[in-house]
Amino acid sequence: MGTGEVLAVLAAGFGAGVLNTVVGSGTLLTFPILVSIGIPPIQANIANNIGLAPGSISGAVGYRSELTGPAWRVIACCAAAAGGGALGAILLFLLPDKTFESIVPWLIGVAVLLIAVQPVVSKWLPKNQEPAQRPSRGKSTLLIVSVFLASVYGGYFGAAQGVILIAVMSLLMEQSLQAINALKNLLQGVDNLVSALLYISISQVDWLIVALLGSGSIIGGQVGALVAKRVPDAWFRIAIVIVGMVGLVVFVGN
Repeated sequence: MGTGEVLAVLAAGFGAGVLNTVVGSGTLLTFPILVSIGIPPIQANIANNIGLAPGSISGAVGYRSELTGPAWRVIACCAAAAGGGALGAILLFLLPDKTFESIVPWLIGVAVLLIAVQPVVSKWLPKNQEPAQRPSRGKSTLLIVSVFLASVYGGYFGAAQGVILIAVMSLLMEQSLQAINALKNLLQGVDNLVSALLYISISQVDWLIVALLGSGSIIGGQVGALVAKRVPDAWFRIAIVIVGMVGLVVFVGN
């Protein structure tokens, strides 16, 4: 790679680190750049997932003060994210390339719609009388299953995974978007780390690309945490919807 390409990948890693921490969808920035410099799509996807894992962890650490809620839920969701990330990474090597690509626009579209209407829908849903108590078993199960499925997608490709996670959690958890985003960052970190370890054990890895993306994303994750924690929920919701719509347009256009 030339100097310009090195700087482009490094900058993309930084931008993705910021974007993943604030909203999600950093892959929408990095993946096209990697492909544009001549990296085959599958190898670009693998390097992208491994390279952005440190940024996800960095963002989760930077956002840790906003991580609230019962420990059992955090642990259960992390377990679901780990299992989903592992399955998604395995599916990358088993399924045809077009399998998940065909449903990505639908996933993003539904996620954007859920986030947009969540304040209205939440008024219709039954509320817990005691915040410290567990929600209904059905609601908890649906949350964990949703996190697992979103993490399968994250381990396979992951573009707009953060938007999908925020969408389902905002409907199933009675917390602010800041608290939900903190959990989202943790789950993305777990998902990316597990899938990255599997990619490393199964496939060849372009370590230069990984190093450039990782360096940029670590710094970007910290910057993103500082920015996101200062954004009011209403503006935060608008930003998520905009990013999701951009992702939808990108995939439909392709």
